[in-house]
Amino acid sequence: MTIKRTRELHEVKGLLQRHRVVGLLGARQVGKTTLAQDCVRNLPGNSYIFDLENPEDYARLTDPMVALKDLKGTIVIDEIQRYPDIFKVLRVLVDRSPNPARFLILGSASPELLRQSSETLAGRIFYHELNGFSLEEAGAREVTKLWLRGGLPRSFLAKSQTESFEWRTGYIRTFLEKDLPQLGISVSSHTMRRFWTMLAHYHGQTWNASEFARSFGVSDNTVRSYLDHLASALVVRQLQPWHENLSKRQVKAPKIYIGDSGILHALLNLREKNDIESHPKLGASWEGFILDQVARILGVTPDECYFWATHNGAELDLLIVRGGKKYGFEIKRTSMPDITPSMRHAMVDLHLTSLDIIHAGEKTFPLSEKIRAVSINRLLQDISPV
Repeated sequence: MTIKRTRELHEVKGLLQRHRVVGLLGARQVGKTTLAQDCVRNLPGNSYIFDLENPEDYARLTDPMVALKDLKGTIVIDEIQRYPDIFKVLRVLVDRSPNPARFLILGSASPELLRQSSETLAGRIFYHELNGFSLEEAGAREVTKLWLRGGLPRSFLAKSQTESFEWRTGYIRTFLEKDLPQLGISVSSHTMRRFWTMLAHYHGQTWNASEFARSFGVSDNTVRSYLDHLASALVVRQLQPWHENLSKRQVKAPKIYIGDSGILHALLNLREKNDIESHPKLGASWEGFILDQVARILGVTPDECYFWATHNGAELDLLIVRGGKKYGFEIKRTSMPDITPSMRHAMVDLHLTSLDIIHAGEKTFPLSEKIRAVSINRLLQDISPV
């Protein structure tokens, strides 16, 4: 079984036509290399792929100027974070006029971690983050499987749930023991596994540095650095709080989510669907999964996504802010959603254009003038890009 990533392929091809350098970023094993290969096959002219995890390719780029200056067409450099000094050469190459080459660089780290690229290639590079399979790619009928296994291709496409779980446990071990050190992160794998697992138990909750610091016997700044490491490696996401000019006290700490639902379940040692459905993190797991899918269907960026909460208990799971309009989303794992006082507060206090309650039932229907109940099975049909 293969899954075509048509939207992502179209997006990256378009970016390569508009920008001198495109940075395709994503967590390990998310499918960056496969997408890049599909992309260059669909572009005119020659293409060249250098994988910096391949010793032969790494050796070929020992003198990158000599290796790259005469190439024409599309040049792909995979796992760019292994050779940060190459960015200085790329700057010289992309500033040539006329420019015979375009560059697609692939990395398993955030732009903030690839600091040299943002400084050396300022104004020349556009970043695009690739995530695991989406509901649109997997198909609406596969929503439960996608939630259980997550979107990492080898996990989702495994022959069985057991094989998928085994792959994810191996992924976690390799990521901690091999991948993090390659990103220049020197914290021990034992410490980072314990921290990552603890984050899994706090999935969907607001960040509390002091509580983590007490558990690890270190300072607030130290545990904050652990969080930043995992966020920079694109395996943990932070949903920032939204603040309105209200008299109510509002939550100011971000919410923390494990980036992939399948990895969350592996960190919690939840092997089967029954294990997940009887676990205290069931609701939070489902919430994080649906929030990610909604944001991807809407085509919004992370800096347009927020949550909102007051200390009096009013809360909104997801707030999308775009073009001066605000769109609210609540996630309910129930087949009989209704309007709560918290939702009414959010509508009034945030001046929402609309509020959608994503639920587990079969139908989409209105609950009031601006509030709908949207079936998870009709998510792709009933919400659209804003």
